[in-house]
Amino acid sequence: MATTGTGTTNFTAFYNTWSDQLHQLLRQLCSAPKPPTTQDHIHHLNHLVNKLLSHYSEYYRVKAAAVERDVLDIFAAPWASSLEKSLHWIAGWRPTTVFHLVYTESSILFESHIVDILRGVRTGDLGDLSPSQFRRVSELQCETVKEENAITDELSEWQHSVSDLMGACTDVDQMIGRLARVVQKADDLRLKTLKRMADLLTPQQAVEFFIAAAELQFGIREWGKNQDRQRDFYPSG
Repeated sequence: MATTGTGTTNFTAFYNTWSDQLHQLLRQLCSAPKPPTTQDHIHHLNHLVNKLLSHYSEYYRVKAAAVERDVLDIFAAPWASSLEKSLHWIAGWRPTTVFHLVYTESSILFESHIVDILRGVRTGDLGDLSPSQFRRVSELQCETVKEENAITDELSEWQHSVSDLMGACTDVDQMIGRLARVVQKADDLRLKTLKRMADLLTPQQAVEFFIAAAELQFGIREWGKNQDRQRDFYPSG
């Protein structure tokens, strides 16, 4: 893993290294046997899922330290494209995106396997979620929406109190500390949502979910970087 440094420049370097490592993990996920045909295959998929979760945990561990140092730089996110920043919710991705991704992937795969499913053939992938899984995913979604809204409200309260910065007795450090705690809560919810979703899925489904999540992340990043390069090449005005 990349090491932690001081300042946003070092976090940007960490992010780039972390992203390269995610690319490598994505290749491992894509080459894994699906569906798993032996117990060893299942163990291998579980191992890959745990590696992914550890990788995300490391990201949020290092980011938490960077937030403590300078939360405003983390909000500025110099490592992200303009498109990525436009999609950010409190310095990162919105936790409920997880559910949109699962439902979309499930729907696409279900339609592609509809003939087999009607014949009673189980595919075991995200298009083959059981009624129990759908219920638990829905319950988790409701919980996540509630927590997400609470954090959004907390950020709104912080933003409404910004006018207090003009007061002679305002403790600016205290206000910045409050903002850092909001970001930490958002990051905690992001990581918790990933872990709980992985727990609800089978190893095969979890691998498919993380492949879709990584491909979405990389797709948005590349599209955003291309747009930024075009704007730099063809400046407006």
